[in-house]
Amino acid sequence: MAQAWRCAGLRWPADGPVLMWDGGRRSPLTWGKRVAFGVAEGSARTCVGARGHACPLAAEVPGRGTGARCEVCARLDRAHSVAADTLADDPRPYRVYLAWFGPGTAKVGITAVRRGRARLLEQGAVCFTWLGSGPLMAARRTEELLRAALRVPDRIPYADKRAARAALPATAAERAVEIASLHARARALGGWPESLTPAPFEPVDHVGVFGLTGVPAAVGQVRELVPGGAVSGELVAAAGPDLHLLTDSGVVVLDTRLLAGWGLVPVTGRESAVPVGPLKERPAEQDGLF
Repeated sequence: MAQAWRCAGLRWPADGPVLMWDGGRRSPLTWGKRVAFGVAEGSARTCVGARGHACPLAAEVPGRGTGARCEVCARLDRAHSVAADTLADDPRPYRVYLAWFGPGTAKVGITAVRRGRARLLEQGAVCFTWLGSGPLMAARRTEELLRAALRVPDRIPYADKRAARAALPATAAERAVEIASLHARARALGGWPESLTPAPFEPVDHVGVFGLTGVPAAVGQVRELVPGGAVSGELVAAAGPDLHLLTDSGVVVLDTRLLAGWGLVPVTGRESAVPVGPLKERPAEQDGLF
């Protein structure tokens, strides 16, 4: 029997997307590469643990969850988390950003300066601009100011991102229009923390990085992996945690977070045999952008 590999997530280093595996192994992803793997019959998806520690219960977790953690490990993973707002004394500088994922889908967020644009790539931001930089709490207050004053969310479900990605404007200039307006309105607001240094509007476009130019619209998305199931397709694009795979049925989106917790083995066939569902309909335009 082939050795099972356990996926540790999709990463976005400077040279392109890479699938990481337990033990530090890496699988660089390039457009046109065939991605093919299966799940052994009779296997189960188990909790991946938290913060470098194995799950003490070796708990089984649902196939459709993207976190791949039991309740105990999920709580531990969010402890001392910037995203969960439980870490207030981090001395490192942070940036506030505006990210855009498609028509009517923009958000505000923060990320550590040392991470560069990695957070934006991981989220699947089609384009983004920095708003300013400063201490963590100043960045957090600015994020809250924009959320309240401009009615811009700090989280967008991945299903909405995928739907918005299916109808992108043709040019980078068009794709930057919404965050250009939002950046101008944000800068006109009063109440910014004095310790936050504003940043000019300088949009960064990721369509080329994600390989989305000219890619056919997706016909569906993998809902979950199942024992005995298989995924096989030619990689045509990737954005955030999502792989766009060209299959015999058309382009199907695979959220690589669904891989965590499974033991995966090589397959030779070209057909996928996992539950596939439709993409969510495009999200409605956000109120408060214009």
